[in-house]
Amino acid sequence: MSLKNLMVHLDAGERASVRLELAVRLAGQHGARLIGVFGQRAAAQRVGVVATWPSAEYVEARDASQAAFAKATAGLTRAEWIDVNRGSDAEVLRQVTNLARHADLVILGQREHGGNTLLPEDFVMEVIVDCGRPVLVVPYAGEFPAVGKRPMIAWNDAREAAHALNDALPLLAACEDAWVLSFASRHEDGDASCAHVVRHLADHGIKARPEVLVVEDFGIMDLLLNRVSDRSADLLVMGAHGQIGFPFVSRGAGTRYILQHMTVPVLMSS
Repeated sequence: MSLKNLMVHLDAGERASVRLELAVRLAGQHGARLIGVFGQRAAAQRVGVVATWPSAEYVEARDASQAAFAKATAGLTRAEWIDVNRGSDAEVLRQVTNLARHADLVILGQREHGGNTLLPEDFVMEVIVDCGRPVLVVPYAGEFPAVGKRPMIAWNDAREAAHALNDALPLLAACEDAWVLSFASRHEDGDASCAHVVRHLADHGIKARPEVLVVEDFGIMDLLLNRVSDRSADLLVMGAHGQIGFPFVSRGAGTRYILQHMTVPVLMSS
């Protein structure tokens, strides 16, 4: 399995350059086509009572993004920049989601609390759930020179987890230290579940180690994030919009929590 086309979302935020750098690096590694999609919340320019589009502020941000994309992708053989913005939150989300459906991997940025107001609050969550493609979310802080060398795979026998596992395979091909983490109410259940995943990864030439955490209470997502930190993981792979294996983790709550508190890139599939 390989990545043939990547899509990265761009805006006027400071972290757009980090996402672009990561996207260019992945495109180069996989010989993939890279599409840069510029879209953000923007108001029309008003002259008296007449609103005109695009505003001068938007044009400046758009042109700067296009120039930065051209410079960053100069070494790629196939790269394309697209402006999808029409000012409306709903329209930006619709167009980004539609374009994402034609990519092997979509790269988005984590929303910073109280920070980036360039996009709707649930922009990342909506794209993940609706686009039908794997989404790599890049944290709003930190640098990530390598992604997938030390992956942590969260497993719970759910459809979403299976999608994420297989969608992540191209990023895991050259990993050095992979872990499969399962939460269970009994060790026996988790051991059997992890064993199947480890064997599946081995069939793809990926050596992974299993770990089962027996839990009986809330805080599963915190345990997951703590394990990511403990193992110095550089990538978390997990299903989106699903339960983690217990009824008290409501549908979608785990996804939102990780998107709010993640500290390493997270690949999610729904």
